[in-house]
Amino acid sequence: MNPPSRLDAIVLAMSDPAFYPHEVSGIEIRQTHISSVLLTGQWAYKLKKPKNLGFLDFRDLGERRRFCLREAELNSRLSTGVYAGVVDIHEDDGRLSFGPGGRVVEYAVKMRQLPEEANLAHLLESGTFNDDRLEDLGRVLAAFHAGALRSPDIDGFGDPELIRFNMEENFEQIGPYVPGLLDADKWEFIRQVSRAFWQDHQDLFRHRVRSGRIRDGHGDLRADHVYLHEGIQIIDCIEFNDRFRYGDTALDLAFLKMDLDRLGFAEAARSLVAFYARAASDPEVYALLDFYAAYRALVRLKVSCMSMDQADEDRRALLQSDSRAYLDLAFRYALSFGRPTLWVFCGLPSSGKSTLAERTAAALFMPLFSSDAVRKEDGEMPGASVVPIDAGPYRPLLRGRIYARLLNLAMERLRNGSSVVLDATFSESRWRRSAIQLADDLKTDIVFAHCVCSTATLKRRLAMRDTSPGASDARLFHLDEMQKRYEGFDSHPEDTYLRIDTDETVESCLHILLSRAHALKTIQAERIAGRLR
Repeated sequence: MNPPSRLDAIVLAMSDPAFYPHEVSGIEIRQTHISSVLLTGQWAYKLKKPKNLGFLDFRDLGERRRFCLREAELNSRLSTGVYAGVVDIHEDDGRLSFGPGGRVVEYAVKMRQLPEEANLAHLLESGTFNDDRLEDLGRVLAAFHAGALRSPDIDGFGDPELIRFNMEENFEQIGPYVPGLLDADKWEFIRQVSRAFWQDHQDLFRHRVRSGRIRDGHGDLRADHVYLHEGIQIIDCIEFNDRFRYGDTALDLAFLKMDLDRLGFAEAARSLVAFYARAASDPEVYALLDFYAAYRALVRLKVSCMSMDQADEDRRALLQSDSRAYLDLAFRYALSFGRPTLWVFCGLPSSGKSTLAERTAAALFMPLFSSDAVRKEDGEMPGASVVPIDAGPYRPLLRGRIYARLLNLAMERLRNGSSVVLDATFSESRWRRSAIQLADDLKTDIVFAHCVCSTATLKRRLAMRDTSPGASDARLFHLDEMQKRYEGFDSHPEDTYLRIDTDETVESCLHILLSRAHALKTIQAERIAGRLR
């Protein structure tokens, strides 16, 4: 076993420009908790520290070589011309070199040194990584995940029990650092709502396995691992533990989103997620995004805590600050996924609200209750028929009873911690106020998705019902009166209201809605976090 002093001697030798067989513009040494990296200007060399941290074991020289080779191989999936391979470090009569001669005492991954100004965070800071670039990045990640290795063994890493194991391992390893360093109340809240989310979303986790979303991913997708240099280059995936790399494709996306949020690029993070979800045809990522972002924030918190053990005083203070920042991020995500949401889809008949409500409920694995279904299930009400407004089952008294029933159904689900979708016209502001009051009483979030389209589109869709009737009894001859009666949304808070133009395709509307709704949920979580400070 190589003692730590051996690595120190190697790093010292490699600090001399004369050590290298190529031009060196300067030497910079960067340390992580598991690696020593030497930057020479043109090339970078990464050495693995001979440590056993439980989730990795680099104590054996042969294993370090194996993991160096594995690192170069895996990272070629998302980079071109960056990883040059693995080099041997020799010792001959006490002199260290790249050889030949003597015995091999260490191995290093040789990489082309990418310019700092090409890093994603730097480009976002300078404003040169615009939406077009973010869309390119979203497409690159979606294509990578689509082509990434999948197998029955890898599918096993999407099993709910393994997700729970990874989550609890994080909690266990961070636990000793909490006293004196982290806010105990926030820590406990994150743990409890994470466990509740896991318990309540077993079907979603299993569905992700069945739909092929469990892949051999990156595992450490942070902003400082993404470059724009001769194309998009993504480096430094996890090679030392397959368990950290295998998993839901949403995990990689959540990690990068979390890191961009941490760096102050929340808008870029939202855009990237939206571009990825479209490119990957995966609206379900929004159901998992904040849960996995909280998990990834805790992974980074754990790394910061572990790095403190060998840090000097200045570095330790910085790591303590990082740890608290990651905890705050995880707490904000937990506030978002830990609070159920009342989704209210409203708008005129044929505005597309029912279709969009169904697609949203399916994507986010939520129960859906529609006024049409409730009306037809009510045993005291006559069968559906096309009648004038305010007649038959649409008399004001009966209509009010339908809305009361919808809100009661929602209340039952919200009380049990489940988000829920309501689909009805909600044409009168009093019914919308009742929905807001319900959310306030139960301390849940609320999102109004107001579906609108041109009158020409409404007429065309309503006319089609004469030959292709559906659940709704509204027809073209009702339209003028319905438009006159529909009350505006002027008094509703901006952070609860979305206006969705359904003249667009259903797929486009779905992705626009989910992206904007996720932004609203984030605002609501930030507001709550601000009140708790």
